[in-house]
Amino acid sequence: MRLSSRSRSRLALILAAGTLAAGPMAARAADPVPMRAEPRSGGAHTQAQPADEDEALTPQERMARRHPQKVRAGDLVGLPLLDLDDRTLGFVRQVTRTPDGGVVLVVPVGGWFGWGGRPVPVPLETVAILGRQIALLDIDRADLPGLATWQGGGDTPIAADETLRIAITRR
Repeated sequence: MRLSSRSRSRLALILAAGTLAAGPMAARAADPVPMRAEPRSGGAHTQAQPADEDEALTPQERMARRHPQKVRAGDLVGLPLLDLDDRTLGFVRQVTRTPDGGVVLVVPVGGWFGWGGRPVPVPLETVAILGRQIALLDIDRADLPGLATWQGGGDTPIAADETLRIAITRR
């Protein structure tokens, strides 16, 4: 049976799509190193890291692997902070700089439906931007209420037009 050139090109596209779809799965199944992907998020263009290697990284090194991008500090205020199950933990009320030079997001936790509650400082290195939301990656949801209450004594508010770098992620 002879195929027309149009049919041959369609067949080639179908075969190529099948090869591409099966390629990553076949490679992942044959991988002998136990991999631990970040729960339901991985950071844009990043792959899963071996579990023992990822545990040894500092929060700053993990953030650098998540391809930090520029963002205005004022654009972060009001965004919801989500856990790994996409539950809203609270909304960012303020972005401040600590006396040691770190940046924290002040988020009230423990309130009803993400509103109210006790303000806690969430380090910028432990979160990533997820569209118009912020994903909490390196702190467990259960550990968030255990963070110290933010007093703001030595912190300085960051101007709304100041540019920061925040990691990006996807789900």
